[in-house]
Amino acid sequence: MEESVIIKNKKPKILLRFQDFLLKQGVATEKSAPFHSLWVNKFLSSSLNLNEENFQDSLAQFCDYLRRQSDLSDWQLHQAETAVRLYFQKFLAGDSGMIVSRLRNAIRLKHYSYSTERAYLEWAQRFFDYLIHEKKENIVIQDLNSEQVRQYLTYLAVKKMVSSSTQNQALNALLFLFRNVLGITLEDLNKAVRAKRGPKLPVVLTEEEVRKIFEHMEGRALIMAQLIYGAGLRLMELARLRVQDIDFDSGLIFVRGAKQDKDRSTILPEAVLKRLRLHLQEVKVIHENDLALGHGRVYLPNALAHKYQNAAKEWGWQYVFPANRLSVDPRSNVIRRHHVDASSIQKAVRNAVRKAGIIKNATVHTLRHSFATHLLMSGTNIREIQDLLGHKNLETTMIYTHVLRNTSTTPKSPLDNLKEKFYAKE
Repeated sequence: MEESVIIKNKKPKILLRFQDFLLKQGVATEKSAPFHSLWVNKFLSSSLNLNEENFQDSLAQFCDYLRRQSDLSDWQLHQAETAVRLYFQKFLAGDSGMIVSRLRNAIRLKHYSYSTERAYLEWAQRFFDYLIHEKKENIVIQDLNSEQVRQYLTYLAVKKMVSSSTQNQALNALLFLFRNVLGITLEDLNKAVRAKRGPKLPVVLTEEEVRKIFEHMEGRALIMAQLIYGAGLRLMELARLRVQDIDFDSGLIFVRGAKQDKDRSTILPEAVLKRLRLHLQEVKVIHENDLALGHGRVYLPNALAHKYQNAAKEWGWQYVFPANRLSVDPRSNVIRRHHVDASSIQKAVRNAVRKAGIIKNATVHTLRHSFATHLLMSGTNIREIQDLLGHKNLETTMIYTHVLRNTSTTPKSPLDNLKEKFYAKE
């Protein structure tokens, strides 16, 4: 029972709908439906070249792979094959299911992150669900057009009342789908109702508040928080740091494949050097133990694992902040040690903010905002800060000048002037 709960919590929503489909059709029980979903998820993760022509070959290879697993019985193999056939031949009736599969392939060819893949697949499926259930339209690939996307974006803003960032993510996913999978150019989307977002200033901490937060952190969590603040890193940039990205001699951190797939360098704070060296010694022991157990192959981007066969085991490619345990890679089914979960960093900072008694809505990203603002306060050139942050446009960095102006040149209240002239000082 506990395993089925885990399956439900971790499955994408489309697989949860597949479970509902199995129950409604009476082809699976409440106990077996989550396991049907599990087999489909394993198949989707392993079948990188799935399409209409090679489905049978992909399924046969998948079944052969499962047969080589000594701990699987015949009934489990039969259940796995049945689940995959039900998913593709019954559940994904029509063209939309195959489009989603083609979208997955296109995303992986572009080497997008797994989180982006999941988000884009979800938005594609939500878009098709909208056409079927809200618009009562049959999905015909040749007839998909900009007007349907425009209406969907308006639907998200007006009826679903999503935020502007959520609506933009949906738009990006659909632009990718139409451009890279369907070969359709989307035009005239400006007429869609856009979710409004007024001008917002980032939350920034004072140096004293940053110090208080760090006082309530320790160990690996403290090192991670100090690097985000001391180097201006984004959360996932920190999580994906490799050992070879830390240059102790030059005092630099190299950020690889950040937004827009750009590389950059930033400051390696001296204050964290000693603890970071000790931390890496502990990580190296963990890596050596993984190697001794037959693991230790880290994920490598952009097919580097095929080009350099032994690189995945090398110390320099390992994550600076690895996960506490081994896990199965959802794309390749390889057992490996991934990087630390971003949520663990968020939770550690959130708890430290609370313990420090800070009432500002401070998050992990607030430390990056504070990095930029405090550099400005110390006289660092705005363009240098832009490079350190990895901003594409200077206008993005200029927001911190507004924060600085608000905090450093605030005019004196007329009430205070009145008090000085006519009332005795209290």
